[in-house]
Amino acid sequence: MKRILGVELNSQVAHIIFKLDYAFVAVEDEDDLATKNNSNNTDDFAIEPREGIEFESEDAAKMFYDDYSRRLGFVMRVMSCRRSEKDGRILARRFGCNKEGHCVSIRGKFGSVRKPRPSTREGCKAMIHVKYDRSGKWVITKFVKEHNHPLVVSPREARHTLDEKDKRIQELTIELRNKKRLCAAYKEQLDAFAKIVEEHSNQIAKKVENVVNNLKEFEPLEHALLRSKQDAI
Repeated sequence: MKRILGVELNSQVAHIIFKLDYAFVAVEDEDDLATKNNSNNTDDFAIEPREGIEFESEDAAKMFYDDYSRRLGFVMRVMSCRRSEKDGRILARRFGCNKEGHCVSIRGKFGSVRKPRPSTREGCKAMIHVKYDRSGKWVITKFVKEHNHPLVVSPREARHTLDEKDKRIQELTIELRNKKRLCAAYKEQLDAFAKIVEEHSNQIAKKVENVVNNLKEFEPLEHALLRSKQDAI
């Protein structure tokens, strides 16, 4: 009876406590990882594009590639797009390097060639192609990584990148530590609840056992009463 009333419930509580312990360790591991990452301030945190990465919108994809370009050392250019024939919505977009393509000579009013400006175009083919998916996401369907020109990260941009990275790591570290404290509080409350459940289950089991014993005491009287009735008949 005690097993029916208490042990099964206690085993469920113990299983929940085990899960909390596992989560607590996982949060500690993430906290340690964030601390290690915070100490490596010179690491390169630029996430490289790859086919299959999803975004919530075209603007999100643009921001991602723009951030990647600044970290890597080139300037992003918004390039061609494909629109829906029904409503004109943009269904696909290319983002590339500002050195994509080649400059075209411009002739003056009377046919003479104007003095050309220094060309910034070098025929670079680096780009990403994002496409609107049926799931509602924007997905990278093509990524060209290689540039045909040197990449230069300005000291100001490098400093800005490190500052942003450090700020984000600090935010994540604080969030992980808050989760760690919250997990510890939940575990403490659940331990207290398990103790209460165990005490109540033991009390109920004792009461049931007393009732059963009392019923057993009445069994001889019941048998005697039954025999007396049979004798009277």
